[in-house]
Amino acid sequence: MKYIVVVLAGAADHPTEELGGKTPFEAAKVPHLNFFAKSGKVGTAKLVADRLPLSSDVSLFDLLGYDASKLYTGRGPLEAANLELTVEDKEVAFCMNFITEAAGMLADPTAGNISTKEAKALVNFLNKKVASDFVRFFPGTGHRHIAILKDAHGFEALSAKTHAPEDVTGQKIEDRLPSGPGDELMRKLMYDAKLLLQDHEINQVRVDLGENPANMIWLWGQGRRPVLKPFRELFDLSGGAMVAAREFAKGLGRLAGLTVMEVKAENEEPAAFYERITKVAIEAMEEKDFVCLYLHTPDEAARTGDVKEKISALEGIDFFVLSKIRKYIERSKDARLLVTPGHATLWKMKAMIRDAVPFCVTGKNIMADEIERFSEVAAKTSELRFGKSTELMPFFITKAS
Repeated sequence: MKYIVVVLAGAADHPTEELGGKTPFEAAKVPHLNFFAKSGKVGTAKLVADRLPLSSDVSLFDLLGYDASKLYTGRGPLEAANLELTVEDKEVAFCMNFITEAAGMLADPTAGNISTKEAKALVNFLNKKVASDFVRFFPGTGHRHIAILKDAHGFEALSAKTHAPEDVTGQKIEDRLPSGPGDELMRKLMYDAKLLLQDHEINQVRVDLGENPANMIWLWGQGRRPVLKPFRELFDLSGGAMVAAREFAKGLGRLAGLTVMEVKAENEEPAAFYERITKVAIEAMEEKDFVCLYLHTPDEAARTGDVKEKISALEGIDFFVLSKIRKYIERSKDARLLVTPGHATLWKMKAMIRDAVPFCVTGKNIMADEIERFSEVAAKTSELRFGKSTELMPFFITKAS
């Protein structure tokens, strides 16, 4: 049996006047997704438990069947795991994003979508100027990188409350800096880096070109490396794969013992990205019992408040990705598919919320229910509901029939 999971990250939403009282799912043309709903079962699942951070990585933890309330330690360790970095007992891994600061405000959480080439040069520059036995910087991609801080007391000394830069956009930086154990060190690092970065030639050129500079770093999402039971042992499978462009999804895949299929989100047309990532996913399906395909584009569009782009992402995924997975399922006859947004990101709020989200399961041994389309409204009419965040994956793999 093949088990395929497709995560349309952040695609769930609320009805809005701008869409005639519809959600993006209802407004989008998604015939293949609706085919899956009609041919299988539709339900709702809450994949972000109360009192946990509202973040995409938390929902992915729970979706895969790992109890985030017990195992999640932060975004930083996941992205460090993706880079296959060693984090020692007294060390703590942080996400380190390049941002644009302007007049004391966090003006741009992506530093103008800085290129990986430019960002790597800035990370190397910081290592030469700031790194020590207690602080090291590691290049990732685009504006997303890693800082590892060391203290004799480990995480307890570096557990200040931090905020994702996307949640601080347009706000005064001084009001949202780290607060708690270790905050003095974190703030000093951020402002020391600012003094160095603002005069760097890369940023001078970016300003001259009218682009937002990477003139500050933002530390957040810190934690220790989580220890996870291998996914194959969790569900008695021979092997699995994670297909994703987002660093935290790939890092979680590595920690779960899944084979990570490297797919980079480059500056290209969405269609080209969907074609590339689908090809990798289909190849993985031929080799593995389990494949998780994580698609971040609906969430990305919602966080910028662009409803047209969110609908376009759903339609692009349906046309370029789900059409091919549909052919694979129909050809294979020995496969089962789960599709879910994982979490809801409201385009009007530009933020994630804690709603239960729709899902559908289809394929081998799945008897169809009476629901004929995939949407938040349709899913709420189903009696198939999971209130505990870790229940969906065991149902999909062991109980759905």
